[in-house]
Amino acid sequence: MCCLPFNTGHYYLVDAGYTNGNGYLAPHRGQRYHINIWRQGHRLTSEEEFFNMKHSTARNCIERSFGVLKILFTILRSPSYYPKRTQCRIVSACCLLHNLIKREMPNDPIEHEYQRGNGHITTMSMLMITLVS
Repeated sequence: MCCLPFNTGHYYLVDAGYTNGNGYLAPHRGQRYHINIWRQGHRLTSEEEFFNMKHSTARNCIERSFGVLKILFTILRSPSYYPKRTQCRIVSACCLLHNLIKREMPNDPIEHEYQRGNGHITTMSMLMITLVS
């Protein structure tokens, strides 16, 4: 597991390939996980499934947000060899620029096209708070 810094009370949402550890929050194993399962009308049967549904929803939102950023900013499309601190600054700058674009041009045609294919996209504000804190 990589050694990413985190603040007490904050967690990195990780997939089932990771284990729960200090600062890492993985879904419960052996329980339904993917958001499409609940969209098909399946009922929750346990607290673990409820947790997994919320975990999946949050990860899905984050992945969609990065999808939009990758469409807008080519620097995010390929592996980065910059130091970790620089990589964090690049992502933060992309989020700030995205929010500026959203404020000045609420009907962004690129984002509109992405929404048509993948559902609703939330703003980068929550992602930005996570990256800065």
